[in-house]
Amino acid sequence: MSRSVKKHPVCNDATTPGTIWAKRQAAKAVRRYHSGVSDGKWYRKLYCSWNICEYSSYQTKQQAIKEWETSDWRRLRYPSLDDAIQDWHRYYRRK
Repeated sequence: MSRSVKKHPVCNDATTPGTIWAKRQAAKAVRRYHSGVSDGKWYRKLYCSWNICEYSSYQTKQQAIKEWETSDWRRLRYPSLDDAIQDWHRYYRRK
């Protein structure tokens, strides 16, 4: 069983058709750049990788706990704090 976790608690929507379109646009931008791309990861400067994901949200564990304490619908969805923390781990921490 893998023990790897994300470095930053970010949840991305990487399965939408818009994401596929954005990846295609990024590839076109790199191919059509005529000044030449040097070796390495320099191609990343041509197209912002954050534009590829249609939806991204960043939430720390403390923010999730505070939201569970203050939000009524969160308490209805997750009756206990442990359930809310497990949901946070599922979307924001695990790969």
